[in-house]
Amino acid sequence: MRGIYVNLIPGNMKNMRDIKELTKAEEQVMNILWQIKSGFVKDILAHFQDSKPAYTTVSTIVRILQEKGFIGHRAYGKAHEYFPLVDKATYTRRVMKGILEKHFGDSLRQMVSFFSQEKGLTVEELEELKRIIEDEIDNKDDK
Repeated sequence: MRGIYVNLIPGNMKNMRDIKELTKAEEQVMNILWQIKSGFVKDILAHFQDSKPAYTTVSTIVRILQEKGFIGHRAYGKAHEYFPLVDKATYTRRVMKGILEKHFGDSLRQMVSFFSQEKGLTVEELEELKRIIEDEIDNKDDK
């Protein structure tokens, strides 16, 4: 067996409600890990697009993400290979639910109305939203 598995099940995340929003820097590292599936700090650092942070900065962010229960690691002596414990869809769902609750009183209607007015959606975009909603209605009718 390659390495030792550590922190495979985050004890502080019993359900989706326990997932907290990440800082911008933490989210950048998670996006890279979601993309590459697993990697060492040097691998994560290599995937930064614009200005690359210092190795120690990425290492600190990784440690924080591990403490928060977002990532686990396999130890190879002193080296650690990191991997996500929370998938991107789960995190995105929790963040969007938080935005919905915090800013729109848990009303999807209010959120859609806000974005359609604020962004000034085109007729094509509104038609696409309508199609998505109609498809969802059809799926629920089939059940």
